[in-house]
Amino acid sequence: MWPFICQFIEKLFRETIEPAVRGANNHLSTFSFTKIDIGNQPLRINGVKVYTENVDKRQIILDLQISFVGNCEIDLEIKRYFCRAGVKSIQIHGTMRVILEPLIGDMPLIGALSLFFLRKPLLEINWTGLTNLLDVPGLNGLSDTIILDIISNYLVLPNRITVPLVSEVQIAQLRFPIPKGVLRIHFIEAQDLEGKDTYLKGIVKGKSDPYGIIRVGNQIFQSKVIKENLNPKWNEVYEALVYEHPGQELEIELFDEDPDKDDFLGSLMIDLIEVEKERLLDEWFTLDEVSKGKLHLKLEWLTLMPTAENLDKVLTSIRADKDQANDGLSSALLILYLDSARNLPVSHILRDAL
Repeated sequence: MWPFICQFIEKLFRETIEPAVRGANNHLSTFSFTKIDIGNQPLRINGVKVYTENVDKRQIILDLQISFVGNCEIDLEIKRYFCRAGVKSIQIHGTMRVILEPLIGDMPLIGALSLFFLRKPLLEINWTGLTNLLDVPGLNGLSDTIILDIISNYLVLPNRITVPLVSEVQIAQLRFPIPKGVLRIHFIEAQDLEGKDTYLKGIVKGKSDPYGIIRVGNQIFQSKVIKENLNPKWNEVYEALVYEHPGQELEIELFDEDPDKDDFLGSLMIDLIEVEKERLLDEWFTLDEVSKGKLHLKLEWLTLMPTAENLDKVLTSIRADKDQANDGLSSALLILYLDSARNLPVSHILRDAL
């Protein structure tokens, strides 16, 4: 299959990624891929998990532990600035979800295939000419790390690649599914965190300036920093859309803010299936990967209703908590799907050329 997967990837680069990059910035309007060769070393699937509970009977959900270490050759150029750069090798390690749906009674038995990562994969890219690329106006504020984050997030939920296998499948519903629910995260407080700041060349152990980074898929929130406190109280609220479960998790990392490099204070991973089952969790969680520290969270699972009959009740309940979130708590979700456009005006650049 690998040569055909490579053909698909090349098509994806040229027909989807290239136009997206050109449209992202005026300075990139002449961006193009001059060569795309993914190499002859296929990706490895190190493990497969198939879900049999809490899934629709007209779909099959697979989680693939994938590992790709490939010597590829991808060359790109920005003609306007005579800039050339490329990629010599790529490494990707992570959990890719594959959804086969809808299952149908005729060959090929599967209506469409959807691919995405549940969380940001480990991605390493060996560049050539990256300095040239970062010298382009509009890109000089970027870095290698920021570019990797942009590429990684392109692969992570709610972004997905959907391949129709039969003509009558409703591709829009598969590419842009309605979220399964909303997770309301009350990021309350922590206790007994490690003191990372030191004085007198490390003789005196001080306190920390803790803050948290909260992730659900590619949705990322960052709390405020509490100065010099090992028992910080944040009392902040965030809301994240949950598109896939089982499988999606709430990821939290705590750090001590420092002028040079922030110190790690612990992490937490919570399976959202448990939150959905309980509907409301208000607990102290022991932090992982550190010797001490606890985090107090209140997690609410909110189900989406197809009608507005309970809207007044919801509005009344959130008014009582309106000061908790920076931009207020949500009462409803508006989903817009942009289908197509017609009779658009011709660009003045193109008109002048004609």
